[in-house]
Amino acid sequence: MKKDIEIPKVEDVYVAIVNEYNDIYKTQDWNAYIINDKEVDLDVVLIVTNGYNDEKITSVFRKKLDKLPAKSYAKIELMQEALFALNNQFKVTFFEGNQMFEKTYLFRKNTINLKALQPVPLMKVKGVVVK
Repeated sequence: MKKDIEIPKVEDVYVAIVNEYNDIYKTQDWNAYIINDKEVDLDVVLIVTNGYNDEKITSVFRKKLDKLPAKSYAKIELMQEALFALNNQFKVTFFEGNQMFEKTYLFRKNTINLKALQPVPLMKVKGVVVK
């Protein structure tokens, strides 16, 4: 039964949006990252993202990582600043051992900005982090 399904709590996995310099194009870009601050690898990491508000919804972006090693991070996508006026959600599903985990990380509209930067775990940079 549905009530018998146990979905464990996700801990030490974060999504961060970081403002960083792009050496190739000589621009400041906003990039989304997934961070595994656990002591174990994550397998088959699926990330589904989109932005929305009452009037608009963006197309859905999907990314798969076969493995995200312990104490590491990976870039998810480049984010255009126009998206920050929307709620941006990242639905993350992964396996740790034989157990499946799932969590939705939500960046509320207008919360991604230079004034909201804070230290990002593992990355030694500042960004906007949802835990």
